[in-house]
Amino acid sequence: MGLVALLSCLLILVGCNSKTSNVPGSIAPPGLENFLVKPLYEKLDTPLILSEPPKYLSDLIVDSKWSRHPIMLGITNDWIDYWTGTGTAEFSIYLERMGRYSALIDLEIESLGLPASLRYLPIIESGFRPAAISSAEAGGLWQFMKATAREVGLKVGAIIDERRDPVRSTEKALAVLKGHYERFNSWHLSLAAYNAGPSRVSRLLKEYAPLSPMGDSLYLVIYPFLPKETKEFVPKFVAAATIGRAPARYGFTPSQEFEVFFDEVLLADATSVDVIARAAETTQEVIEEMNPQLIRGFTSPGSETRIMLPSGKGAIFERNYQLIPEDERFSLLEHQVASGDTLGHIALRYGVSVSVLLEANPGVQPTKLQIGYWLRVPAR
Repeated sequence: MGLVALLSCLLILVGCNSKTSNVPGSIAPPGLENFLVKPLYEKLDTPLILSEPPKYLSDLIVDSKWSRHPIMLGITNDWIDYWTGTGTAEFSIYLERMGRYSALIDLEIESLGLPASLRYLPIIESGFRPAAISSAEAGGLWQFMKATAREVGLKVGAIIDERRDPVRSTEKALAVLKGHYERFNSWHLSLAAYNAGPSRVSRLLKEYAPLSPMGDSLYLVIYPFLPKETKEFVPKFVAAATIGRAPARYGFTPSQEFEVFFDEVLLADATSVDVIARAAETTQEVIEEMNPQLIRGFTSPGSETRIMLPSGKGAIFERNYQLIPEDERFSLLEHQVASGDTLGHIALRYGVSVSVLLEANPGVQPTKLQIGYWLRVPAR
């Protein structure tokens, strides 16, 4: 047995907990093609032989034999048990929300040639809530950190946060995942990199498997050294995808999935959502729901902002918008600068931050406020 294979075997043995030690069959080191383990689908009557998966299984992540390795099975089945038990109501909500975005995500997955199961990743990232913000300040359906979002070209500011844009964030998240796969040649490593960062995964691979060809087996080699959250991340995703692919099998009513039809328009200056709704001949609630990236209720001043409208409303909007005078396109609060005003005092008065005021009023210099100048004041 080579050094790398021996190390892999030892690491896998170290990584197994007491729950998975009772799995039928032997714990084999990465590289062996046939080993028998407890089936991923607990409610099936017969175990799965991993080298011969059932015909209805075809996903490169969920149906990989490494997803049913003993190290993975314990956590995966714990999540399946939770979501079909105590967490049933919670998972039902996720599936219901998912129906709004799944067709959109599927189109992007198909265009990039990615595994179909990635459609379920927002379940464990955000519960399919575009406005979700984690304790670490990751945001949106795909839970981008601010720095990462900006690196991939998403706008993140006090007025526009494209991490919350279902279209833009989906495009970028799936492109990031594809890039990870091209780097690691493994979806398990790619998901670990998405959660913990590609640099951390690369560093662990260099330290513990420097001569090994890239592949899913190496995920199990570095598994003991991953952060706790990342150890949970991949099997949790497999559990979510397992239920999501066959919801009725697990007692869930399949969610209604909406077709993806919308019109896009570009606005070159600040326009508030009520004005957008009026021009599009729809409701403000519809515009807000379709454009959760407009976190202050209006588009960016002095720069282009892409907004989504209900299908067929684009031409109507363009026609009506041209008829609205420029000084009537922003209907939120405005403040006329008086003698003695500072941005700090104005921000405090209206309950917003100075950074929000500056972003809403590009070109304004905090130390040179002109008396009589009108400042846009975003809603809280």
